[in-house]
Amino acid sequence: MIWLNKTFHMLWQMLVIGVYFCEAFLIRKLSRDPVRRRQREVRNTSRTCRRLVSAFKVKIRMKNPERLQELGAQNYMLVGNHSAYLDIFILAALENYVFITSVDMSETPVLGDIIRAAGCLYTDRKKKVSLPAEIKRFAETLRAGFKVVLFPEAQGTDGSGVKEFRKSLFQAAVDACSTVLPVCIRYLRLDGKPVTPDNRSVICWYRGINFLKHYWNLLARRVEAEICFLDPVHYDPSRPRSELSDLVYAKVSSAFQSYDAQASQTP
Repeated sequence: MIWLNKTFHMLWQMLVIGVYFCEAFLIRKLSRDPVRRRQREVRNTSRTCRRLVSAFKVKIRMKNPERLQELGAQNYMLVGNHSAYLDIFILAALENYVFITSVDMSETPVLGDIIRAAGCLYTDRKKKVSLPAEIKRFAETLRAGFKVVLFPEAQGTDGSGVKEFRKSLFQAAVDACSTVLPVCIRYLRLDGKPVTPDNRSVICWYRGINFLKHYWNLLARRVEAEICFLDPVHYDPSRPRSELSDLVYAKVSSAFQSYDAQASQTP
C-alpha cells in the first residue's frame, strides 16, 4: 500500500514536471529578449512549484506575511537558511523568485535540468576568479526588477542550525542598492510528528546523501513547514557587505534559535 501511494505521488510529480518542461521549451523558443524570457521562466517556475508543494504534501505556515506584502512589486534580495530542496519549491510557490544556485547543482541529473529552465543565476564556488563577474550579473538582475534569492551558508546543512554566511555575494545587494529580506525556514512536523534529529534526514538533503534514495523516502510523507519573514534590511550606502551579511545572519540565526527554545518548553 505504501509502495502504491509513493508511486502515485511520483507519477503526479512527473506529470507536473513534464508540463513545466513543455512550457519552458515554448518560452525558450518564443522569447528573444533575455529579460522577458527570465520573467516568463520565473512565472512558470512559481506556477509549477505551487503544484509541486501539493504533490509533495507540504503544508506551509507563514509568519509575518505582511513583511513580504509590504515590499510588493519592489525588487529585493531574499536571504535565508537552506537545508532541503523543498526550500526552493516552497519559496517559489509564494513569489516569483530568481534563485542563485551553484554550477554543481546545475549539473545534477534531473535537478540540473529543472534549474536550467528556471531562469536561475549561477555561482561557481570553486573559481573565485569568476566572483566579480557573478556579482555584477546578480546586481544587474536585481536592478532589472527581479526578486533574487540567496542561500549564503557555506555548505549544505542537516537542518540542525544556521551555518556561517558567505559574505561575498551580499555585494550584489550593495551594488544594486537593494533591500534585503531575511527569511527563516523551519520544518516542524513529519507525518504529524515533530521533526527531531531522528527523522530530520527524511526532509533535509545535503552533500553525501543519495538524491534518488532521499527522494523516494520523502515521497507521500506529510510535511509541515514554517516560513518566517523577518524585518527587512533597507539599503544603507555606509553599510559594507560584511556588516550586511552579519546583520542578516544574526536575524535568521536568532529566529531559528528562538523556535528551538519555544519547542523545548512545549510539553
